[in-house]
Amino acid sequence: MKDDVSNITSLISQIHAGTSSFLREELKKQGLPELVSSHGNILFRLSKCDRLSMGELARQINRDKSTATVLVKKLEQEGYVRRVPSDTDNRVTFIELSDKGREYTAATANISALLNQRCCNGLSREELQTAYDLLVRINNNFN
Repeated sequence: MKDDVSNITSLISQIHAGTSSFLREELKKQGLPELVSSHGNILFRLSKCDRLSMGELARQINRDKSTATVLVKKLEQEGYVRRVPSDTDNRVTFIELSDKGREYTAATANISALLNQRCCNGLSREELQTAYDLLVRINNNFN
């Protein structure tokens, strides 16, 4: 190998910083507010489901329930999500996207496609699969 593989975590950190910068620029271009990545992850997860309980959402974003609650509260205050009490269990509250949240996730889906295009530029399908498989294994080392 040409490079020192002991710097792999530094390289991953640089990629993360690059993607964050790209996302900030694209959100700004589209006139969208910049939310922290955890907020974006919540909106993305909710865009894939009609609604999620707070516990399900916390698990999906890999945060404890109290942290997820704080994140959701901010999104609720900004009008991106709403809380809906369960019809059958008073202990359960569901979180769902508002119309504003759906508009935001539609716009960010386009930004996400641009980000993936930038990330994958010049790589073959086979190379991308290998990179993905290796990154999954690295991620699993922390789970």
